[in-house]
Amino acid sequence: MSEFGLAGDAGGKGVAIEMAAREAAQAPSIRKAKERKGAVKALWAAGGFVSFGLGVIGAVLPIIPTTPFLLAAAFFFARSSDRLDAWFKSTKLYKRVLEGYATKRSMTVKAKLAILVPVTVLLSVGFALMANVPIGRIVLAIVWIGHIAYFGFVVKTDRSK
Repeated sequence: MSEFGLAGDAGGKGVAIEMAAREAAQAPSIRKAKERKGAVKALWAAGGFVSFGLGVIGAVLPIIPTTPFLLAAAFFFARSSDRLDAWFKSTKLYKRVLEGYATKRSMTVKAKLAILVPVTVLLSVGFALMANVPIGRIVLAIVWIGHIAYFGFVVKTDRSK
């Protein structure tokens, strides 16, 4: 016997009513899930715009690195929507800084230097300011060596240009 008391209904109407009732009960939870999904996508988009903005500032000011913020923007936009991801990939900044690495997994010497020079300058300033903090200097030295090793030995150099 079904929960609606329609057992033995020869036309199968009891099953249809039961399914309709189940769908109606699920409708609010589905609606809430879609709302949550939309809110999460909006947060991904917001993270993308913040990261892209910082990347643009980094392209103008040599003290702020551009590439890490553009990588973060690519990550966020890819999760937000196809439209925003396509827009981001069509920007001049993306094409100039990341497209070669994203498509060929390699970077030109100029692109590598554009990353390593500001990172070296910033880490050097931090290193100098931490004269009385030896553990801080050790951490900065390890980070700098990691950058040099990664871009020198892991990321392939594109010499075609």
